[in-house]
Amino acid sequence: MKYLVGIAFVLIIGALVAAGFFMMRGGKGDAPKSRNMARALAVRVGLSILVFVLILISYQLGWIEPTGVPVRR
Repeated sequence: MKYLVGIAFVLIIGALVAAGFFMMRGGKGDAPKSRNMARALAVRVGLSILVFVLILISYQLGWIEPTGVPVRR
């Protein structure tokens, strides 16, 4: 499970880097650059939502358990 979440985070960072690349790269007009950048950001948001839902489902199925933070008294 942790490998799947790790791979998803790498893909999220990759989509963010791609959006930054499209933003910085010059193009012929703003439309193609904006379309590619918006698509890369949409992929990033979609992957983030997918990871969040995957974590919720994994918790409900018992695949992961919360450990909590130890409290000193």
